[in-house]
Amino acid sequence: MVKAIQIHELGGPEVLKWEDVKIGEPKEGEIRVKNKAIGINFIDVYFRKGLYYKADTMPFIPGRQVGDLVAYIGTPMGSYAEEQILPANKVVPVPPSIDPIVAASVMLKGMTAQVLLRQCFKVEPGHTVLVHAAAGGVGSLLCQWANALGATVIGTVSTKEKAAQAKEDGCHHVIVYKEEDFVARVTEITSDNGVDVVYDSVGKDTFKGSLACLKTRGYMVSFGQASGRPDPVPLSALAAKSLFLTRPALFQYTATRDKLLEVAGEVFANVASGVLRVRVNHKYSLSHAAQAHADLENRKTSGSAVFIP
Repeated sequence: MVKAIQIHELGGPEVLKWEDVKIGEPKEGEIRVKNKAIGINFIDVYFRKGLYYKADTMPFIPGRQVGDLVAYIGTPMGSYAEEQILPANKVVPVPPSIDPIVAASVMLKGMTAQVLLRQCFKVEPGHTVLVHAAAGGVGSLLCQWANALGATVIGTVSTKEKAAQAKEDGCHHVIVYKEEDFVARVTEITSDNGVDVVYDSVGKDTFKGSLACLKTRGYMVSFGQASGRPDPVPLSALAAKSLFLTRPALFQYTATRDKLLEVAGEVFANVASGVLRVRVNHKYSLSHAAQAHADLENRKTSGSAVFIP
């Protein structure tokens, strides 16, 4: 028996239960890993609430992250545990120069950033990008990476403290959205030209404003809904400026073994070279998963957060 977080019913952080579970022995093509660190990601909140991602069975162990000297994302769910069984072809090697805690922090978030910046919309020198939640786990990496690619980076944050972090992470312009209208500020910064691409993980509160910030033929990349599901958008709202709108799912961009290794390899290479600095700002005991989820939803975190079993 090992200890793990299990969910017996959908709901708030209180449904995360610290329990004994039996994981069995690995079969052919599987490996057993002991989790040294487990990344905390907002997708775990979506599973806990049963929003647009739903677990296949009840009870279930949430989490989609890291193993021993290997890391993984995606199926099967169950990384909120001391140990677990994984398909061998789902894991990627962690370079010896990268600490397991850093690997746990960057695996899902970093691969998300790679897909957003290099595949959904390929950021190049001269582009102007808008990153919402610029001090968050993915936002921090997006700002650093986009800056390294030669883009002008505009970030939105909720506090002056987070604004300072976003500046350190490569934002050329930081907007504290609680103090000023981000659409008006983006219009001013870009001399009314708009941005090439918006990376929006906030959802309902920012979606329409994000569309307004785009230049003609700009790209709206919606990859989360921390504030709730965006209202439906009529096609006519896109037609006015011939806008592109996409809602990517990371796992469809890393569906093959080769692509998984390619994307993870680029993330780890950027960490090793110093292009990406992983901010592990919060560490929680795995048994305190409910507190971690509450902090995440209440925007009390910045950078990355991890569980330590």
